Amino acid sequence: MARYQVILAYDGAGFTGSQRQANSRTVQGELEKALHQIGWTGKTVIMAGRTDTGVHASGQVAAFDFSEWQHPPARLAQALNAKLPLDLAVRKIKPVHADFHPRFDALSRSYRYRLFCEPIRDPLRERFAWRLWPKPDGDALNQAARVFLGTHDFAAFGSPTSEKGMTTRTVTNSEWKRKPNGEWQFEVRADAFLYRMARRLVFVQVAAAQGRCSMEDIQNALKTGRGKLPSGLAPAHGLRLTDVEYGSLKSRK
Repeated sequence: MARYQVILAYDGAGFTGSQRQANSRTVQGELEKALHQIGWTGKTVIMAGRTDTGVHASGQVAAFDFSEWQHPPARLAQALNAKLPLDLAVRKIKPVHADFHPRFDALSRSYRYRLFCEPIRDPLRERFAWRLWPKPDGDALNQAARVFLGTHDFAAFGSPTSEKGMTTRTVTNSEWKRKPNGEWQFEVRADAFLYRMARRLVFVQVAAAQGRCSMEDIQNALKTGRGKLPSGLAPAHGLRLTDVEYGSLKSRK
């Protein structure tokens, strides 16, 4: 059985998330549709993780078995991209061992969140970044980001995907970068993420940088799994899944 790993990029604005849903346009659904159009007889594509409605990706990973395909992997990428919609593309493809699982074999996931500070709307930038005004305190953003490093109970920042799932996660990178165009980018990497955790982390950091909660509030939430934090999520359109790492089998865009 020939199993392939694909790296996907997509503009999340037109998708109801990545996971297949009945009567909804999803990344998984469009990929499976394209595969069927080139002779695939499988039933499901395995995804590395779920992204919410509106969340983008440049490094989403999927896998599928396709023993019917008798041509080089590059031809498979070309064939799929000819069938996929314009807001979804296969960026890389390669054969992998038959028991490779994009979700369970992953060592870490990385996300990037983009925001910019302008008093007047900018529709072109706002498709991929959160417009924020007034400006947050940059030093406070960086201070808040460092609090998340290490192993903590992130129950106050997301929910597990199963009823009895654990909420402890290990964050190995958490930092804000200021770009020459004035944009702020939050880079975060963890062994795994809770449901909506990345957007929640951004929202709480912005709240702290705007004086709506303190660093002590964030630290207490990590210690207790709950805390006096403002409720809410950063908008989905500012978030992008950038990387899923597999050790010797690493996928990056």
